[in-house]
Amino acid sequence: MTLRERQLAALRNGRPALLVVDVQRSFADPAYLAGYHLRPEASAAVASAVTTTGRLVDAARAADVPVVWVGLGTDPGTPWRASQWLRTGDPDAPYGPDEPCVRGTPGADWYRLAPAEHETRVVKRGYSGFLGTGLAEALRHAGVGWTAVAGLTSDCCVAATATDAFQLGWPVLVPTDAVAAYDVATNEAALAQLALNVAVLTSADELVSEWRR
Repeated sequence: MTLRERQLAALRNGRPALLVVDVQRSFADPAYLAGYHLRPEASAAVASAVTTTGRLVDAARAADVPVVWVGLGTDPGTPWRASQWLRTGDPDAPYGPDEPCVRGTPGADWYRLAPAEHETRVVKRGYSGFLGTGLAEALRHAGVGWTAVAGLTSDCCVAATATDAFQLGWPVLVPTDAVAAYDVATNEAALAQLALNVAVLTSADELVSEWRR
C-alpha cells in the first residue's frame, strides 16, 4: 500500500465536511474581475472551479456530508490595516469602491451556488475561514474528522483555510478541479505548496468516491 493509499484509508472512519471558500461575486463573477486582467485560460479555470464546487456541494448533500460556507465579509467600519498597507502602502487608506465583498453589497453575495437553510455559514474578515469565526468549534461540535476545501482562490483563502484546518488537527483533501487562482501558473504553484505541506490532492470525482465509501 502506498503512502497516499494509507492516507486515504485512514480517513474512512471519520466524518468528512466540505468547506466552500469565497465563491462570491467579488471573486468569481466575471463582471467583478475586470480589474484582475485575467487571461482567458484563467477565466475559464475560475468558471470551471465554480461549476465543480457546485457539483461537490450537490454530492455532499446527497452523501450527508456537512457543507460549511466560508465567505468574506468586509466591514468598512473596521478596515484591515495590514491589507491596506500591503496593497496601497498606506495602512490608513480608506477602502475604495472596488473593495471586495463589502457586507450588504452584491459583491458579497454567493455566486452560482448558495447555502441551504440548515447549512453552517461563517463570515471571515481575512484570509482564513478559521480566524475569529468559530469555524473550529462548529466542526468539532459536528464531529468532523477530516475536511475537503474547495473554492477560491487556491493561492490565498483556500490555502489559508486549508493550512489552518491542518494545523488545528483536521486532515485536508483539496480537489484540484474545484479550486483556481487568477493565473494558471500561480494555481499550479499553490497546489504544489499545499501538497508539500498541508493536503492530499484529489479530483472531485475521487473525493465523492471517498464520501460514498
